[in-house]
Amino acid sequence: MFILSDGIVCDGYIYKYLWDDLAEFGGVAHWNYRGHGRSALPVDPQRIRVADHAKDLDCVREHIGDPPVVLVGHSFGTQVTLEAYRLRPEGVRALILIAGSFGRVTYTFKGSDVLAGVLPNLIEFVERHPRLVRGLWSRVPVGLGLALARLSGDVNLDAVRTEDMRPYFEHAAQVDFEMFLHMLREAGEHSAEDLLPLVRVPVLVVTGERDSFTPPALSQAMADAMPNAKFVMIPGGTHILPLEERSLLNRAIGDFLASLPVDLPAK
Repeated sequence: MFILSDGIVCDGYIYKYLWDDLAEFGGVAHWNYRGHGRSALPVDPQRIRVADHAKDLDCVREHIGDPPVVLVGHSFGTQVTLEAYRLRPEGVRALILIAGSFGRVTYTFKGSDVLAGVLPNLIEFVERHPRLVRGLWSRVPVGLGLALARLSGDVNLDAVRTEDMRPYFEHAAQVDFEMFLHMLREAGEHSAEDLLPLVRVPVLVVTGERDSFTPPALSQAMADAMPNAKFVMIPGGTHILPLEERSLLNRAIGDFLASLPVDLPAK
């Protein structure tokens, strides 16, 4: 069984193709973080740490019958996946970590710590003017978001379809902006670096050559720190490489799954 964990402000758009491709090897489950997708806002707004999401992932494991699992994380989902392994490694067959790092992401975003420096002031402003910010955030046109993505160069326009990105911007506009900022701050202060040498299951770390959100060197360092990790860099791939480079990613995952010492659960 594969369990898929998202990036922040995502509700599965990145797994549009990978979901079906993984289904060739076993069952697939996807879940939503608190305040994302079909999940309501957290009752306790403070409980949005990486460790809280990892506990939720563990509850998902139990809810689906607690089968042997391969945990798959994209972006922020990498941090959640690592903490879920720390919480309960029993029954985890392997980890697949895509376009993510072990933590401190606001200090490495686009290769600098600018985001970490700006974030506290932004959070303070949002907390002072919550209605104004929520109104503006929820009304950002999807077309504007797509245009900015094109202009920034953070996606490979030759490899991704606009309709595959649209669900991300539509969902992001519905997520509580203040909660998003607090989650981002928690992700920036969290680190699972201490756990990496202790991960004993096979791990596949995949990164895109042009990923500016999570610089590839971080993914490489993460893989190097784990005793049973394989590192794969996808040429030309960006942070959304599952949508851009489906065939190359599938080949990397298929080779990795074939190398596991025990067969995956039957379909």
